[in-house]
Amino acid sequence: MSPFDSTAPAAPLPADLVASAVAALARADALLVTAGAGLGVDSGLPDFRGTDGFWRAYPALRHERFEFHEIASPQAFRAHPQLAWGFYGHRLSLYRSTVPHAGFAILRRWIEAMPNGGFVLTSNVDGQFQAAGFEPARIVEIHGSIHALQCLRPCSDQTWDAASFVPDVDEAACRLVGAPPRCPRCGGLARPNILMFGDSGWLGARYDAQERALNDWLARAGRVAVVEIGAGTAIPTVRLLSERLGADVIRINAREAHARRADVIGLKGGALATLTALDAAWRRE
Repeated sequence: MSPFDSTAPAAPLPADLVASAVAALARADALLVTAGAGLGVDSGLPDFRGTDGFWRAYPALRHERFEFHEIASPQAFRAHPQLAWGFYGHRLSLYRSTVPHAGFAILRRWIEAMPNGGFVLTSNVDGQFQAAGFEPARIVEIHGSIHALQCLRPCSDQTWDAASFVPDVDEAACRLVGAPPRCPRCGGLARPNILMFGDSGWLGARYDAQERALNDWLARAGRVAVVEIGAGTAIPTVRLLSERLGADVIRINAREAHARRADVIGLKGGALATLTALDAAWRRE
């Protein structure tokens, strides 16, 4: 079992909250799935919760005294390219090899049951929704994607697919072995097309197009239910968007299921266990 797995038995969900969540899904015309790092924990992915959690996942960076916000920055690529690409190269390989857990299939089925379909908005950069078969044109990646690259400088607004880059990482040292990827235009160092900390060079045109597609869909979606999963309060972007965009919000979170709005349905639990319980309850209706 992964040390990040959250499928251990949890307390039963309150029946009244389950009934409210099922009713919200049943009356919706469309479904918006919003997701943070907590969604991937049941697939074995780390959520980097706090500095200690980050260093448990990457002990070599504890030795180097790098915290998450320091290694996840353009400055790290400029000053320590082998270390920065060791971190991101390991993540790229991990995400490529990870099989999305069964909760993704539940969410897909719910979207397919909606009269006006659904959309996904996620702060995750891992590509797990695409790997689970969700329609790429209906996914908004607000922080970009590790599966795309850009010039570190950047010398142009060009981004490109990372598929040809196969990182060889010394995991014990968290360092890339061999040459890092290069910009095909200027030959300079490439970096993931991800919004990092202290990042004025992120090329966000791809995200801008995704956001426009989401807004076009929202304008004709009718009554939208939001299922928010694993979105924390440290960087509350996803939570705030959930509350702004949904007529009904179902918040699934293992630690922070509370809400500012009284009408948000907060369900405390892991993603897979909670989605499975809700799916079973909805099927009984």
